[in-house]
Amino acid sequence: MNDTNNVYATPKADLAKEYEYQYAGFWIRTLAGIIDSILVLLIVGPILTAIYGTEYWDNESFAQGTWDILLSYILPAIAVIVFWVFKSATPGKIVTKLSIIDAKTGNKPSTAQFIGRYFSYYISIIPFLLGIIWVGFDKRKQGWHDKLAGTLVVRRK
Repeated sequence: MNDTNNVYATPKADLAKEYEYQYAGFWIRTLAGIIDSILVLLIVGPILTAIYGTEYWDNESFAQGTWDILLSYILPAIAVIVFWVFKSATPGKIVTKLSIIDAKTGNKPSTAQFIGRYFSYYISIIPFLLGIIWVGFDKRKQGWHDKLAGTLVVRRK
């Protein structure tokens, strides 16, 4: 394969230098994820408790009903994708000054890329979180979900 077919060998291959970004590493992205998780818990937790009672937190089943599935899985997925589409970041990424960009152009990714990125998280987490941990070893700090969606997570220098 020659370099003209390699999406990372374009003239904009080193987006970090050209756009004065630094690639966001594992720990800052983990912090952003923790912030997002806490926000979801603060919003969804009281609602689930109001619907199912405090017993909800002692139950070991995957889902306790329709509201549990909607509030624990579907609503957060929609919220994440909407934040990505409108802000190129979740609240945790906004607080940590991170942004998601297209790996080829440095521009905002398409809605299809964002949706693909979200579902690619499942591919990243299934093998013992290896696709997430990969961020710590990759030259451009991409997890498998970033590679599959053609995105980068960056922080302005």
